Amino acid sequence: MDRQMCNDQSESNTLVYSLDCIQAQSNGKVDFNEKMAAVDVERSPSMAENFRGLKLQGHVGFDSLPDQLVKRSVQEGFAFNILCIGETGIGKSTLMDSLFNIAFDSTPSPHNLPAVKLKAKTYDLQEKNVNLKLTIVDTVGYGDQINKEDSFKAIVDYIDSQFEMFLQEELKIKRSLVTYHDTRIHACLYFISPTGHGLKSIDLVCMKKLDSKVNIIPIIAKADTISKVELQRFKIKIMSELVSNGVQIYQFPTDDDSVAEINSTMNALLPFAVVGSTDFVRVGNKMVRARQYPWGTIMVENENHCDFVKLREMLIRTNMEDMREQTHARHYELYRRMRLEQMGFSDVGADNKPISFQETYEQKRQEHLLVSHSIN
Repeated sequence: MDRQMCNDQSESNTLVYSLDCIQAQSNGKVDFNEKMAAVDVERSPSMAENFRGLKLQGHVGFDSLPDQLVKRSVQEGFAFNILCIGETGIGKSTLMDSLFNIAFDSTPSPHNLPAVKLKAKTYDLQEKNVNLKLTIVDTVGYGDQINKEDSFKAIVDYIDSQFEMFLQEELKIKRSLVTYHDTRIHACLYFISPTGHGLKSIDLVCMKKLDSKVNIIPIIAKADTISKVELQRFKIKIMSELVSNGVQIYQFPTDDDSVAEINSTMNALLPFAVVGSTDFVRVGNKMVRARQYPWGTIMVENENHCDFVKLREMLIRTNMEDMREQTHARHYELYRRMRLEQMGFSDVGADNKPISFQETYEQKRQEHLLVSHSIN
């Protein structure tokens, strides 16, 4: 293909032939950026005008794309990872059992651990034809130490390590992200002790350290231990302290019209006051999850008794996918950008002009080769 032949191509075929033409004119040696520049140059205003809405004259079939996507997603299954932060004995395991309507294998944790440890367990769950790989991460020993200032460090390190594993998989030459088991934390349930006096300093410090790394949903645990009046005051005080300390909790999204109203309402009810139970009692003709006391029965799924149903609706039934997306697009992206900058990758060069990832990669490769040669 010579220069004249390249120049004779019609405008409709310009983009198709442009890269081949440049390669022919450069004797087969073409820089990556020259190719990309050619694409940019050929996207002229006249070509951009071709992108306009057209009315089909008959059925084509791409209206089935959503169905194809759903089918593929169902076949691949889903992963969802929950981090439970709270003091020993606050009811983390019991709430997980209640949320997923199953008895997970959990063992009581001692109160005298010298440091915080994170324990992750993964379960394969199935509901109808949908498979969910659920990972529950517990913070064993959280808040039990005399010096609680460093309690958050093990949690931060764990979250970052999951980001790092995903990044390393992403940077592989031969990667398999489709089959990769994503262990990044999608939701953090922060269990607040029902003191009625506000947040503890450990709560504020920990949530502040985590709010840029994970979707935090604060919940008041064992809400049946304080009165409704005290509970309402406690909720207001908690939200006031979070705002005054600049802690960013997860907000249920309101940009989707189908869930905007319910999510907006639920945002105003945070933090959720929850009760969990592994016991079932007979109420009328049904067996329900409940806690029995001498003075009466607290039913877990009775919205007049606690916010358990609201939490389940928001966490699982309405916003699970949004939390997965937020984890990838916001929290992981922030970590990824920081790590790539540490590795020497940047969007701009020393002259503050845009630089491609390919250029930076090639530069790093050459530097690595020089180091390797000098060692040998």
